[in-house]
Amino acid sequence: MDFEVVSAASASDPEPITSVVGPASPIRAAMDEVTMFRDRLREREEELNDRERAIEAAQILVEERLAELEAVEARLESLVQVSDTAAEGDLQRLTEVYETMGPDQTAELFAQMDPNFAAGFLTRMSPAASAAIMAELDPAYAYAVSVVIATRNAAAPTLDEPEADTES
Repeated sequence: MDFEVVSAASASDPEPITSVVGPASPIRAAMDEVTMFRDRLREREEELNDRERAIEAAQILVEERLAELEAVEARLESLVQVSDTAAEGDLQRLTEVYETMGPDQTAELFAQMDPNFAAGFLTRMSPAASAAIMAELDPAYAYAVSVVIATRNAAAPTLDEPEADTES
């Protein structure tokens, strides 16, 4: 059996008194266990702090990357806008050129185009210019272009039709 020597000093006696008190190993084992538990908790806390710092660093990186992506997206949108504007400008100028040409000359050019392509120009022109060009086209080709124009927006919703229920 282990015994622990305990010294006690009294205020009046400068010499400590030592005595032997019961078995010390269960208390010592419990204290050692508490110390080990405390050490493991401290290590675990350090690990968690390290993980938290790593997560914070990763979050900063993600936020930086997101900001970069947003900047790239804004730049891309700007480029698309410039491209769309340029393309629209080109189509508008070409439409004006076709409108100012003689209807017979324009009809001759349109006869070489796909009906969908020609229909795009005809719908951009004034009704008078379109009518003069259509009158010069071969009737079969003029009919094909008319069908394209007439059916281009056939699938678009109208005020008479109720909208499809999308909340199902």
